[in-house]
Amino acid sequence: MAENNLLSRLDGIEARFEEVSTLITDPAVIADMKRYVKLTKEYKDLSRLTEATRAYRTALDNIEEAHQVLADETDEELRSMAKEELDEATAKLPAMEEEIKLLLIPADPEDGKNAIVEIRGGTGGDEAAIFAGDLYKMYTKYCESKGWQCAVSSFSEGAAGGFKEIVFSVTGEGVYGILKYESGVHRVQRVPATETQGRVHTSAATVAVLPEAEEFDIEINEGEIKWDTFRSGGAGGQNVNKVESGVRLRYMWRNPNTGVTEEILIECTETRDQPKNKERALSRLRTFIYDKEHQKYVDDIASRRKTMVSTGDRSAKIRTYNYPQGRITDHRINYTIYNLSAFMDGDIQDCIDHLIVAENAEKLKASEL
Repeated sequence: MAENNLLSRLDGIEARFEEVSTLITDPAVIADMKRYVKLTKEYKDLSRLTEATRAYRTALDNIEEAHQVLADETDEELRSMAKEELDEATAKLPAMEEEIKLLLIPADPEDGKNAIVEIRGGTGGDEAAIFAGDLYKMYTKYCESKGWQCAVSSFSEGAAGGFKEIVFSVTGEGVYGILKYESGVHRVQRVPATETQGRVHTSAATVAVLPEAEEFDIEINEGEIKWDTFRSGGAGGQNVNKVESGVRLRYMWRNPNTGVTEEILIECTETRDQPKNKERALSRLRTFIYDKEHQKYVDDIASRRKTMVSTGDRSAKIRTYNYPQGRITDHRINYTIYNLSAFMDGDIQDCIDHLIVAENAEKLKASEL
C-alpha cells in the first residue's frame, strides 16, 4: 500500500520533466529571463526526482520479475540468480523510497541562492567583538573548504580586535540552503584576553544569513539612487587612502508592509575599484529590499526553525561555544561535540548535517509521506 501511495505521488513527474525540458529551449521563454531562470531551477529539481523515480520503478520491476521466476522456474541455478536479485533489489528499496520522499517535498525556493552574512557583536563588549571575529574566520575557512567565494562588503573593527560588525557575501552552489542554519545568537564561554583575573565570561554575537536577491527578484529605479564617493580608510596601500574608491548609496524606498517611506544608506569599500564597489552596493540594496518585502516569508522561516536573529542578548541562543570544556552545543537539536578547536577552524559540516536531517524529519512528518 505504501508503495502504491508513493507511486501515485510520482504520476506525472516524468511528463512534467519532459515538458520543462522542451520549454527551456523555447526562444520565447529564454527571452523572458525571470521565467527562464524559474524553469531551469525546476528542471534541475525534476531531473533528480525523475532519475530517482526511474531507478525506483526499475527496482520494483526487478522484484516482480524475480518473484515470477521463483514461482514458475524449477531450474535451481535460475532460481538462485532470481533470489539473489530479489534480495539485492529489496535491500535497496527503503533508501530509494526515502530519497524520493525527500525530493517530493517542495524545496525552499531560496536554498539555491548565494548568501549575505552579517555578524555583529552582542552582549559582552570587546570580547563579543573578538568572538564575532572568530566566527568570521570560522565561516571563511568553512566556505574555503566548500570551494565558495567570500567577499567582505563592510566592517567595523572592535577596539580590542575582531569586529563590532562585518557583512560579507558568499557565492557558490546552494550556499543559502546550507548557511541558513547558522542564523541566530551564538554564545561563547571563555576567559577573555582582556580579563586579568582569569574568570570565565559569557558573551554573544549574532549571525544573520540572508538569501542574496537576484537582479530580477525586485525592481529598483536606479535613476533615483544618489551616489557619493569617498576615500577608503585602513590597510591597502596608498591608493586606498588617496583615491575615492569607496561608495555610499542613498535610496528612498516605500516599505509595502508598513506604507512608510524610508531612506536606505549603504556603504561599500570592499575593493579599490569604484565600479565594482558600486555593483556590490547595488547587490546589497537588492538583498535589503528583497528581505524587507519578503518579511512574512522570513518570519515564517524564523518561527519554524527558530534560527533567525532576535537580539544580541545571550538568552536567545542557538549554540554555545564552551572553551574550558572544549565543547560545542547546538541547542536546537541537542547536538554536543568536544572538538571546539576543529570546529572554530571551519569543521562545522557535521553539525549542519544533523540540522538538515532534523529538518527533513520534520518535513516528512508534516507531509505525511
